[in-house]
Amino acid sequence: MASRMELREAGVGLVELSFVDNAGITRVKTVPLDRLSAAATTGVGIAPCFEGAGADDVFVTARHLGGPDGDLRLIPDLDRLVALSAMPGWAWAPADKVTKAGEPWVACQRGFAARQTEAAARVGLRLLMAFEHEWTLAQRGTGFVPAFDGPAYGQIRLEQVADYAVDLVNDLTRQGLEVQQFHPEYATGQLEISVAPDTPVGAADDAVLVRHTVRARSLAHAWRATFAPSVDPAGAGSGGHLHLSVHDETGNLFAGPRPRGEAFLAGVLRELPALVGIGAGHPASFLRLVPSRWAGVWQCWGHETRETALRLVDGDERSANAEVKCFDATANPYLLVGCVIAAGLAGVADDARLPEPVTGDPALLTDADRARAGVARLPATAVEAADALAASRVLERALGEQLHDAIVTVRRAEAARCAELGPEELAAATRWRW
Repeated sequence: MASRMELREAGVGLVELSFVDNAGITRVKTVPLDRLSAAATTGVGIAPCFEGAGADDVFVTARHLGGPDGDLRLIPDLDRLVALSAMPGWAWAPADKVTKAGEPWVACQRGFAARQTEAAARVGLRLLMAFEHEWTLAQRGTGFVPAFDGPAYGQIRLEQVADYAVDLVNDLTRQGLEVQQFHPEYATGQLEISVAPDTPVGAADDAVLVRHTVRARSLAHAWRATFAPSVDPAGAGSGGHLHLSVHDETGNLFAGPRPRGEAFLAGVLRELPALVGIGAGHPASFLRLVPSRWAGVWQCWGHETRETALRLVDGDERSANAEVKCFDATANPYLLVGCVIAAGLAGVADDARLPEPVTGDPALLTDADRARAGVARLPATAVEAADALAASRVLERALGEQLHDAIVTVRRAEAARCAELGPEELAAATRWRW
C-alpha cells in the first residue's frame, strides 16, 4: 500500500474507488486524497440500483435487488491503493460495498469472491488465478480503424506498437504487477498481455487494474483500446481466459494425477454452461463464441487442446494450471473467480471425475461422434446462457438467491434489448463498453 505522503509526493490529488457491476462494467466514485481516510472509515455513498445495471446503462429491477431505493457505502481496500502510472495525479483502490450500518452487502461481488476463497480454505485448498487480457487497439475517431496491421503474432505488428508496449509494461510494473508476457495477437488490431497469478480476489483486482491501465495508456498514445469480445463479427474476438491452479498441503493438485485436483476440474466442467452466463453472458459474447476459433465453445477438456473450453496446461509444481477459454471481459471478474471456485468445490464435495480428454477440434466430428464422446456445445446465445445460470443450484447456493437472481435478470434484460440487432449492429453498439 502506498502511504498518503508517498501519493502526495507522486503528485496524486484524486483517488478513484472502483466496483464492477453484474454486467461487467467497472463503475467509479472519486475522492480528493485528503478525503481518503474518511472514505476508508465511513465509505462513499453509492446507490444499490447498480445491481440492475446493464452494459448499456439501462437499469432493471430484479425480484430482490435494484430500483431507486436505499443507499450503500463503498469502502476502499487501502492494501491495494496505488498511484496510476498512466493517469498522473490519480490513484486507484478497489472497493467493497457495505450497508450504511457497516455490514457486508449481500450483493457485493468482491465480497462474494472473498467468501468463496474462504470456503476453499476451509477444506484445505488454496487457489492461484490470473486472467489473460486480449484487447483491440484502434485509431481515435468515429468508426473503427485498427491502430496497426500486419500478420498475426507478427514482428511487423510489434514494430508499430513497440514504444506503446514499453510504456504499458513500465506502467504495470510501477503499479506492482508482474508482467509475464506481451505479444501481438491473431485478430485485427489485437494485443495480449499476461500478469503473474495471485489469490482469487487479487487476480480480479489485477484484472480491473490491467484493463484500466491499458485504456489510459492507449489514450496517452492517441489510440483507443477496447476489451469488447468482438469488434468484427467476421473475425476472431477477444477473450478473457482464466488460468487457475489449486493447492493443498501436498502441493499443486494439477501437477500429476491427484484425485482432488481432478474432482475440482470435473466440477468446473460440469457447471460450464452456467458459468458462461457469468463469464460471457452478454449477447456480444456470442459473436466471439464460434467453433474453430479457439474460443472454447465445447463442454469438454483436453491436455493442451485449444478448442476445448477447459484446457489442462501440463507442467510441474510451479507451472501446471488449467485454462478456461470460454470467458471474456464482459464478465465481472470477482463473480467469475468466485463462481469457478464454487463449481470446483462442488466437484470436490461429490468426488467427481473427469470424462476422457478430447484431442483435435470437436467441430470436425459428426453429431453422433460428439455424442459418443460426451462433447456438448456450450450455450450459443445469451438467452441459453441465462437459462443455464438460472437452473444452476450450485451457483445459486454460492451466490445466494438475491445476487443470483439479479445477475440472471440483468443478463436476460440485455438479451431482450439486443434481440433485434444484427451482428454488425451489435458489435458497433458494444465496441466501447468494456
